[in-house]
Amino acid sequence: MTTTATASLLTPYRLGALDLPNRVVMAPMTRYRATEDGTPLPVVAEYYAQRASAGLIVTEGIWPSRQGQSGWRLPGLETPAHAAGWRAVTGAVHAAGGRIAAQLMHGGRQGHPLNRLLGDVPAGPSAVPAPGPVHVKDGGKAEAVTPRAMTREEIRRTVADHVDSARLALAAGFDAVELHGANSYLIHQFLADNTNLRTDEYGPRTLADRLRFPIELVTAVAEAIGPDRLGLRLSPGNPQFGMDEADPAPVYRALLAELDGLGLAYLHLTDNDDYPALADLRPRWSGPLIGNVGENRAATDRERGEAVLAAGLADLVSYGRAFIANPDLPERFAANAPLTPVDPTHLYGQEATGYTDYPRLPAGHPAVRPTTS
Repeated sequence: MTTTATASLLTPYRLGALDLPNRVVMAPMTRYRATEDGTPLPVVAEYYAQRASAGLIVTEGIWPSRQGQSGWRLPGLETPAHAAGWRAVTGAVHAAGGRIAAQLMHGGRQGHPLNRLLGDVPAGPSAVPAPGPVHVKDGGKAEAVTPRAMTREEIRRTVADHVDSARLALAAGFDAVELHGANSYLIHQFLADNTNLRTDEYGPRTLADRLRFPIELVTAVAEAIGPDRLGLRLSPGNPQFGMDEADPAPVYRALLAELDGLGLAYLHLTDNDDYPALADLRPRWSGPLIGNVGENRAATDRERGEAVLAAGLADLVSYGRAFIANPDLPERFAANAPLTPVDPTHLYGQEATGYTDYPRLPAGHPAVRPTTS
């Protein structure tokens, strides 16, 4: 196996229980192609199958329970109908030779009664609203609501919901599960300064208390499905959607120290201009690491991805926007072909336009075969 120091994006890699043909990971990206009850639309199978040449596909965020639903027409993985819809997706990806992980994303405070099947006020660590206004299902906007503070029983139920959803994901054919601990969602809310004001054992009284919920959640899911099938995404210091972390380094160093021994399949880590998370945390994580350097920045190109590998900051690199418009992104990298730009007009919605109609390289295009040393 090629080591990270001498690897390129096109060299293979062993990730947990999976053998990947390259180190180009498709990052999770919300696209809103689900029915009202959260079942993925049929076109979702085509979309992900088109991108099966990625070393690993990580799906858009999927809510593990209705209590965790953050947006209307976001997909779920809670019911038999959801599982059947995702089984069509995983079957299509596997038939095309790919590998796919389900990202479980609990919204926590993110959400609005108009966007939730339960029609209720969302709950997070504390009663601290997200910045508003927010988009709602009728196409309009509404002021953000103040969430409820989760009770201890709700916290325990949330851990159990993730376990149930992760098991359902594997039953639906997913190769792995990724827990979304980044970008302002529930795990991030427990870690951040301004969204966790609790005074109990899940609050910020001590560092151990601040880390309690993420550790309990990751440990429970790892025990349920096997750590080699579980990844975790984190975005230390990401200010997206009003998150505030004045000094993320000690928090995330301590979190990784607690989780490193579990033997997770991977850590998926987003860098930040104010906190160089990859440089700081890579030496503190002994397992595989997927680096993302495009969040809140210009879209990552091949050169930047190769530089991340060459610097030893990550073992694989995830790409978001590039995969939207280039379903054959690894082939384009191999052929040194130009990338198609994203048309932002149809990023979200239920239609195939701007979703599955991006062009591939023409047949017969001279592609460079990936190195297999």
